[in-house]
Amino acid sequence: MRAVIQRVLSASVRVDGQVVGELDRPGLLVYLGVTHDDGPAEVAWTARKIWDLRLLREEQSASDVGAPVLVVSQFTLYGDARKGRRPTWQAAAPGPVSEPMYDAVCAELERLGAHVERGRFGADMRVESVNDGPITLVLDSP
Repeated sequence: MRAVIQRVLSASVRVDGQVVGELDRPGLLVYLGVTHDDGPAEVAWTARKIWDLRLLREEQSASDVGAPVLVVSQFTLYGDARKGRRPTWQAAAPGPVSEPMYDAVCAELERLGAHVERGRFGADMRVESVNDGPITLVLDSP
């Protein structure tokens, strides 16, 4: 599982012009990619890491201050562009595999106490954010 985590002042996701997820206060914007062999262990590890990482101001975590988390599915995080000009997506899990994993990460974050906003899985989304810092971290599950 791969997550790109950004500390943001605000963020929103629109689908067909309608806001489907929004952070109107400082929190974390997480782009989440799933690969073929991800399962419950990766879900638990990734959610816990997102919730506990000290990325917010004054070295605080989202769990320390109750910061909201906006999670957006992003299969392109597993794109491979090392050869040629066209990336391949072979390492990205297909929708029937990745959607339940995406939902599980969101549910686990909520179970841990996070207020979670979501994009819409598989939709053509417009994501807007105001990065704070800027702070951006790439996180790969073990």
